[in-house]
Parts: sequence; structure tokens; C-alpha cells
Amino acid sequence: MSEFWQDKKVVVTGGAGFLGSFVVDELKKRGATDIFVPRSKDYDLVKHEDVVRLMEDARPDLIIHLAARVGGIGANRAHPAEFFYDNLMMGVQLMHEAWRYGVKKFVAIGTICAYPKYTPVPFKEENLWDGYPEETNAPYGLAKKMLLVQAQAYRQQYGFNAIYLLPVNLYGPKDNFDLETSHVIPALIRKMIEAQERGDKQVVLWGDGSPTREFLYVADAAEAIVEASEKYDRELPVNLGSGWEISIKDLAERIAKETGFTGEIVWDTTKPNGQPRRMLDVSRAKKFFGWEAKTPFDEGLKRTVEWYRANRHEIP
Repeated sequence: MSEFWQDKKVVVTGGAGFLGSFVVDELKKRGATDIFVPRSKDYDLVKHEDVVRLMEDARPDLIIHLAARVGGIGANRAHPAEFFYDNLMMGVQLMHEAWRYGVKKFVAIGTICAYPKYTPVPFKEENLWDGYPEETNAPYGLAKKMLLVQAQAYRQQYGFNAIYLLPVNLYGPKDNFDLETSHVIPALIRKMIEAQERGDKQVVLWGDGSPTREFLYVADAAEAIVEASEKYDRELPVNLGSGWEISIKDLAERIAKETGFTGEIVWDTTKPNGQPRRMLDVSRAKKFFGWEAKTPFDEGLKRTVEWYRANRHEIP
């Protein structure tokens, strides 16, 4: 519990989604009682008039902006214009209206996709502007990166307290398991469980398995976001991650073991790998607001597989 949250009106955009639901739970745990979660059917945050109406309806003290159009490599390749436009318009208009309405703090959630394709590992926040992002998700990554530019510009000109956080790839219970739009962990879990049930001899995966990725358990990410919302008030972007990387090949083998899939894993090298390596330097989060990831990867993976098995028949 924290006194900080007890009298705050908090808006969590995307609060009904995967990460958002954990952020809302973490806020409640810390004593927040006035939490407003705008639903997309009521507020289309791409539309300016809906953003204005949200401000008038919620009158927030603090906004945590999680809402985003997201997806894996396939979705980003198929819809680059939508990923750019929707994410840019949501963020830019929301932050502008937050400033205009006198919101005391704005927490913008960026993405690791904002980093240049060839960033020295581990990624340090000062490397953000050293090159162009990996092509398959550059429109999404750049749209989200503009929130950092806006946050720093509004702080400089207006003294607006906007902070920018960069979470690494998330995973955990309640993730998106739709094979068209999901990220790598939920996609592999679903593919392998379904292949095992059909008795398939093999599962075909994109790329060659060589890229590395870092993963952060969703409840740890939620804790970091709420901690930063409460304690961090500076202009510098901050990475949120586990500081640990795994190759996609090793990841696939771990998920096969966890799900019980015993067939062959075949790599389709005609499909893209995505960014070669991803791992964050997470020292800034510890230094500025005392946060470190807690959940061991194998434990988080086990919980995710268990959740999917228990809930899969309700998933489209």
C-alpha cells in the first residue's frame, strides 16, 4: 500500500488488455481506488474527439498509456501503415490533451522495437537514436518512439511531467494466443500443444532460430510501470527488462519440453528472423526507482503454459 495512490484519479489506457490487467491489479494492490479503464468500444483513442471526451469524463491526475496496436512479425509486415498511424495518433493526441487538461503525470509506454536494428548488446537507452529500427516493425517502433520526443519536448516547453518506459518482450498468463497476431512465446505454446494433440511429427517455425530475445514476465512489468509512475520524474527513457537473453532455438526447445511436444522442430529459413539480438541494459531502472525483475524464466513459462491449458477453450 502507498499513500501516493490513495487520492489519485488514474486512467489506464489498454487497462483491459494483457499488460493492462496486471497494471490495474498492481495499482489496486498499492491502494488506488479511482481507476478508469477506457474501453475501445466507448473511446476510440485514434479519434481526437474521443480523447477529449475521455479527459472530460475521467478528469485524471495521472495517465498510464498502455493502449497500442501490437502484433508479431507477420502482423507488422501485413499492416505497417495501420501500426504506424494508430499508435502515433493515439499517443500524440492523448499526451497533448493530458497536458491541456492539466494532468499531473503522463506515463508513456514505448517498445524495444524502437531500438536500431544493430544495437550493441545490451541495449542502452543512449543507443536509441544510433540507427534505423529493424525493418519489419520499424513503423510501429518509430510511432511509439515519437512519444519520447513528445514527452521531452512538453517537459522542456511546458514543464509537463511525462516519463517514457521501454519494456522488453512480455509474456505470461492472459497473453494473446491468436496465431495471426501473437508474439513468439504464446504462438509457440499454442502451436506445440495443438501439434501434440493432432499427433504431428513436426512443427515449422519462422527463420533459423539464431536470433536472441529477452523476455519479461508480465506481472514484473506491471510492478515496474507502477513503481516508475509513483517514483520516477525525469526526462530520460528507462528500459524495463530481465537482463537475460535466450535464442529462439533454445526457447522453442524449452517450450516443446514444457508442453510435452516430442516431434521435430523445422526452421523455415525463407521467412524473416527479425532483429538479430535483443537484450536490455536494465541498470537505469534499478538506479532511478529501485526496480529489478523477480520471476525466473522457467517459472514464468510454466505459469503461462498452465494458464493456456486451463483457458484455451475460451480463446478464439
